[in-house]
Amino acid sequence: MSATTVSPSGTTGEPGPLARLRHLMDSPTATYYLLMSVTTLLVSIGLVMVLSASMIVSIHDNGGSPYTVFITQAIFAVLGIVAIAIAIRIPVSGWRRLGGTALIVTLLMQALVFTPLGTGTQGNRNWLDFKAFTVQPSEMGKLALVLFGAGVLAHKRHLMGSFKEALVPFVVPAAMAMLILVMWGHDLGTTMVIAAIVGGMLFAAGMPARWFTLAGVIGLVGVAGLTITSSNRLQRISIWLNPGQCVPANEELYFDTCRQPMHARYALADGGLTGIGLGASKEKWRWLSEPHNDFIFAIIGEELGLIGALAVLILFAVFAYCAYRLVMRSEDFFVRIASAGIMTWIAVQAMINIGAVIGLMPIIGVPLPFVSSGGSSLVTTMLAAGVLLSFARAEPGCKEQLAARPGGMRGSQAALARWRRGRARG
Repeated sequence: MSATTVSPSGTTGEPGPLARLRHLMDSPTATYYLLMSVTTLLVSIGLVMVLSASMIVSIHDNGGSPYTVFITQAIFAVLGIVAIAIAIRIPVSGWRRLGGTALIVTLLMQALVFTPLGTGTQGNRNWLDFKAFTVQPSEMGKLALVLFGAGVLAHKRHLMGSFKEALVPFVVPAAMAMLILVMWGHDLGTTMVIAAIVGGMLFAAGMPARWFTLAGVIGLVGVAGLTITSSNRLQRISIWLNPGQCVPANEELYFDTCRQPMHARYALADGGLTGIGLGASKEKWRWLSEPHNDFIFAIIGEELGLIGALAVLILFAVFAYCAYRLVMRSEDFFVRIASAGIMTWIAVQAMINIGAVIGLMPIIGVPLPFVSSGGSSLVTTMLAAGVLLSFARAEPGCKEQLAARPGGMRGSQAALARWRRGRARG
């Protein structure tokens, strides 16, 4: 029998939309289903936009086939689905145990980047080339660092007031080793994302706020050092601060460093409110570099307009909200810190990518999570979503209600009722 509400006049009726929404969000499976839905939508949008944005690049680079990049991305999406399916079934204790091993493996892989197996592009040496496919170890390193750090910080939760206990061994040597290896490969964007992950996890663990000021100063000095040692980065920042340099008379900049930020703005401007239509982008015709990768958000804005761009932003906000629910609702300190780390990772990386496209930040070069072309990024972020789904499944009442699904609606309602009775007794 459905719940009813009493109106001021004394009559009864069905609950209003807000009441129904609150009822749904109070369900133990709310985080699980919401997270599953938003991840599916982001990956689906990514596949559609990669197909649209990569066609011209595929034809130009692969002798006539417009589907090469898309097929590769679709294969990685399938691998990501397999990764999620496996991740959901791993208990929280299993993720806690995997952290140390995963970190050691990814650090060794990142070190291999500087051997003959390593390869680079546009000045960044951050990939391993196995001929049949390439792997970016730093993407896997983000998740490994989250799991290892969550395990360490959860173990030391009552010692976070001590500077030494807060930093060792999570920040020093683990995070520092990863950061040094990535910086050595000149990948500033990934370095910034990893640093943000570390900061977000320490904040969630309760590290005193005054220490973040010192860390911020050290981080700014490090970014400045990486910038002044690269003429390409200096030029990008110069253009960001003074876009007036991008004029046809300044031919060297106009057709080189200015090209990406200029054509990203052109794409967004052409899209207007509703876009020029899916597949109709002009900028992907070799005008905008990396239209299916770092600048895919510009193609979204061009083809789907402001409405499509805002829809993607809302989906990322919902993903962050799901992770935040796990941080606030879980009683397991490991789950709270790991969820905070994944939330920071996805949110900061999305902000850096989108900020560069719309001109709020200089061009740094990180993919848009779940959406941009790139196998390592897609599989790893989908695996991270699988970790969050595993955490959501471990919430009280969630596993029981999910298990009751084959029994139909009555089984689900009975499981929910049992969960509420147990919660009331507690």
